[in-house]
Amino acid sequence: MSRRTIARRITLQGVGLHLGAACRLEFRPAASGTGISFRRIDLPGTPAIPARAEHAVLTERRTQLGTDPVSVHTVEHVLAAVAGRELDDLEIALDAAEPPIMDGSAQPFLDALHEAGVVEQPGEPTIITVRRPLRLTDGESTYEVLPSLALELQVTIEFPHAAIGRQSGCYRITPESFSRELAPARTFGFVHEVEALRAKGLIQGASLDNAVVLDENGVIGTTLRWPDEFVRHKAMDCVGDLALAGGRVRAHVVAVKPSHRGTVRLVRALTEAIAKETNVLDIDEIMRVLPHRYPFLLVDRVLEIEAGKRIVGLKNVTINEPFFQGHFPGHPIMPGVLIIEAMAQVGGMLLMGAVPDPESKVVYFTSLNNVKWRRPVKPGDQLRFELELQQIRGMMCKMSGVAKVDGEVVAEAEMGAMVRDK
Repeated sequence: MSRRTIARRITLQGVGLHLGAACRLEFRPAASGTGISFRRIDLPGTPAIPARAEHAVLTERRTQLGTDPVSVHTVEHVLAAVAGRELDDLEIALDAAEPPIMDGSAQPFLDALHEAGVVEQPGEPTIITVRRPLRLTDGESTYEVLPSLALELQVTIEFPHAAIGRQSGCYRITPESFSRELAPARTFGFVHEVEALRAKGLIQGASLDNAVVLDENGVIGTTLRWPDEFVRHKAMDCVGDLALAGGRVRAHVVAVKPSHRGTVRLVRALTEAIAKETNVLDIDEIMRVLPHRYPFLLVDRVLEIEAGKRIVGLKNVTINEPFFQGHFPGHPIMPGVLIIEAMAQVGGMLLMGAVPDPESKVVYFTSLNNVKWRRPVKPGDQLRFELELQQIRGMMCKMSGVAKVDGEVVAEAEMGAMVRDK
């Protein structure tokens, strides 16, 4: 898996939703590892503002990065398109403090990014995953984050209006599904709120051309793109705000009445929780994940784990292993199939760490290819297993691994596996 940026520059222009100022926005390719950032080319020194949660300001009705005057407002639709396109490195240049609202959705930005094309570049993308559930409440907004191999959103909204009421939607986010199910969903508001919001300096650029507006009788001046366009738009906002984690988020997020403020706080809590987690798993944590027990638990420690990417585990081989009684008397050699089994169990740790409720799951290995044994493994050796995920499709995956003793490869294999209920 490589990092992605765009192939060429492309521009859009229009009026900002809240500040009401004209803006010209340009998507620019960026070097590998630089991440996503906004650049205010209208300010002295053209300062850049990284699209990260630590730079977000908790404001009303929008997501803002940086503090005035070095700030950029209402970035959620732009970031949703960037995340939906799975871009890792990109500079977004603006000549005003707020991107154009366009038609009120992420679709115009996504269309521009498609037109600009995508190129892969060296380096691994940053994958943001969770190992343990996380819950957060912010006012009326509640969130629960669970481990998952993909970004999955379960969003519920509720408004006291007959045209909306209570709506829920579940979305597994891929570039294709985002484009098809969420990107065209437009922002919305109510006529009775207009005067109060404009008094606060908000929605200065709002119109019937860039928002779905509702009066007491229903939608005015437009036709809904879906009956549940409202919850789809809220889900699209979540995709944009989750991009502030600084990588491709892989988690199952349950959001009830989500807000920009709440989702930014969620991202901050998520990144803090991940930073506190240690990558070393001892035998107690391994036994909480793997169902294997004596004499078939063949992993003693996990040294490194990059969720969704790679894992390194250890197996200490001692003369007390029961298989040495018969393999072979007077000439103890660890069976090659058990070396591969131990490798598979380490790979299973990588998969089980990315699924909800791992205690109820089991990993079945479905294929072995290009298996090779290079040298015997004897009592006193320490096996180091290094595995990398090659491909994930739903609950199916392919991975490759090597087993080493003292830095020398003793076995290697390519594996296919699936995660299933017990």
